[in-house]
Amino acid sequence: MSKKPKIALLRWEKGQVCDALLQLETLPGNSTNPASYPFDVEMVYVKGANAETVETNPCQELLDEYIRICKELAEQGVKAITTSCGFNAYYQESLAAAVPEVVFTSSLLQVPFAQTIVGSKGKVAILTANANDLKEEHLTRANITQRDNLVILSMHNQPEWSRLYSNPDGGAFKLEAITDEIADVLRKGLEEHPDIGAVVLECTDLPPYASRLREEFGLPVFDFNSLMGHIAMALNVHKLY
Repeated sequence: MSKKPKIALLRWEKGQVCDALLQLETLPGNSTNPASYPFDVEMVYVKGANAETVETNPCQELLDEYIRICKELAEQGVKAITTSCGFNAYYQESLAAAVPEVVFTSSLLQVPFAQTIVGSKGKVAILTANANDLKEEHLTRANITQRDNLVILSMHNQPEWSRLYSNPDGGAFKLEAITDEIADVLRKGLEEHPDIGAVVLECTDLPPYASRLREEFGLPVFDFNSLMGHIAMALNVHKLY
């Protein structure tokens, strides 16, 4: 009998993911692709979790469902719980306070660490899927208390990426175009803010492109997978030696 995974990932309700996102989910590095991890992760579909309740209009009903599921997972032996969208940072404080497991809802939790390592003269860029949905509450609930050295970079105005919002079921993405758009957004951010010393990718669909950003710009790029790896090693789920 196989052992129960120690880490679980709460993902959107089945049928609530648009065609465009489904395509991105097939890429190695995407949070909901089991092949992204060198260890087992339990994928849990959450009723009521969708773009509305996670990104644009967080609600008590979804928090209650998250808490219910997390308590069940704890009883089954799960030690840590994460989610499939960086905007779940909105629920971080409440969820962590309500359940016994380790809870790490969003890659945004790495921002304070990134701010520390760049020092007082550096800035941290948050590259988000949509800056219109990234609110002060997300930053506060991710324990990001320092704001003056943050640079928010957004993908939502990029032609190919913006189809997530304008035409989400309009057929396959041009993945090469998305790769270039992500790099272009960071490049322009660095032109305006050359003191950016680290990058945090909010969106869990962006990690497949993180290696290119690291290689091209020579900066530390933190993403969902760097956070997942950190927790996995802390729990001895993944070992380097």
